Amino acid sequence: MLDDLEFTNNWFGHNAEKIWNQLLPQIKPTKILEIGSYEGRSTCYLIEKNNWAEECEIHCIDNWEGGFEEKKINDLQDKLIEERFDYNTKLLIDKVSSTINLVKHKGFSDHKLSWLLSNGYANYFDFVYIDGSHMASDVLLDAVLSFRLLKIGGYMGFDDYLWTNKNHEFRNPNLLPKIAIDAFTNIYCTKLNFCSSPNAQVYLQKVSD
Repeated sequence: MLDDLEFTNNWFGHNAEKIWNQLLPQIKPTKILEIGSYEGRSTCYLIEKNNWAEECEIHCIDNWEGGFEEKKINDLQDKLIEERFDYNTKLLIDKVSSTINLVKHKGFSDHKLSWLLSNGYANYFDFVYIDGSHMASDVLLDAVLSFRLLKIGGYMGFDDYLWTNKNHEFRNPNLLPKIAIDAFTNIYCTKLNFCSSPNAQVYLQKVSD
């Protein structure tokens, strides 16, 4: 990755990159949906590593306001995070690939996913990566709406399956992703195949509507 990209952390690289190095060249996605983009590290991975398609469409959903578990410092911090996302993705597209169509959807995921469903994107995406809110209700809604947007044969990935907030204030299981991911996979079990992945993440293939 280019040295002049600006990131303040590497949450993405610890787990997902190991899986994506193997999974994405196999499934060769050309239409990708990412829920939770932050500074764009995972988006930049998709831009830089894409050597399987002449053209690739990436949709990114984020409100760039942080989640309930993050202490909001000020609006300037949010603006800087979004600016880093814009800077990083534009720089990489300009230098690495002109065949990436990056579509940015700023707002809450339930609104943006519903908009996509209402505007012809049902059964559209080859790969959906869910890494947004950690609240169980939000994760479950993201999963259900994303399932409708994912084409049969497409893949869905969840980050933070075993994530927990060390702050005792947030140890309510309803504020963690795992209970939502478990509920989704149980309800949709006949429509999904499970893929091999580390405990920290879950990857599924949609086999029917």
